[in-house]
Amino acid sequence: MAVTLRLKRFGKLNHPTFRVVVTDPRFPRDGRIIEAIGYYLPLMPRAQEQLKLDVERAHYWMSVGAKPSDTVASMIKRAGGKVPTPKKRERKKSKAKPKAWAPPPKKVPRPKKKKVENADDKNKAPGAAKKK
Repeated sequence: MAVTLRLKRFGKLNHPTFRVVVTDPRFPRDGRIIEAIGYYLPLMPRAQEQLKLDVERAHYWMSVGAKPSDTVASMIKRAGGKVPTPKKRERKKSKAKPKAWAPPPKKVPRPKKKKVENADDKNKAPGAAKKK
């Protein structure tokens, strides 16, 4: 099961508060959660009380395979945690030897078939029936 760390919105109109939650990405933004690991109050005047985050739980979930959203990743850095960066895959060299380059074969047009008309067909009237 894939898991993400993201924000869940609470609060009144024009007064947002967010919870940092662990959830399945298939659930809606304000839907079911697995665990709440902190909160974020964007309108709080004091910067110290604006963000509270359990960094240990965030590291645990990331070690298990959870992926934080961009906003939550910046919050983890701000709270003093470290966000692991995904490693780039190294491309393995293929073991097969490359084939020598050859230009594609040229297409030769086929000769057109000529229509052969029978002499009998010319003599017949277009609406005449065939006799046996």
